[in-house]
Amino acid sequence: MNAFLFKTLVTALLVAAISEAAKRSTLLGALLASLPLTSLLAIIWLYRDTGEVAQTTALATGIFWMVLPSLALFIVFPLAVRAGLSFWPSLGSGIVATLVAYGVLLAIDRRFAFHLFG
Repeated sequence: MNAFLFKTLVTALLVAAISEAAKRSTLLGALLASLPLTSLLAIIWLYRDTGEVAQTTALATGIFWMVLPSLALFIVFPLAVRAGLSFWPSLGSGIVATLVAYGVLLAIDRRFAFHLFG
């Protein structure tokens, strides 16, 4: 089997398994989804494909910094639902908040030359 298809299949099965687990238990689904499984797979696939430890380390560092603004989704989405918005507008609000947070992080990185992403 082609390596790309194998990676795609493993990743898709992981996401589907988490979704199925969440149907049975939101705690289990949240626990599995909160694990950095896709990040771990990306790091493994990158190292397997390149053999470059420096590149995988840079990816792991970048993932760390990008996780922080992505948390905006998990703050804004439930707040929007509780405020009375329906599912899709709430999800859209969370996505917009996340994009804004990404932009803020990248602007801070550029402004202060932290070079968080290599």
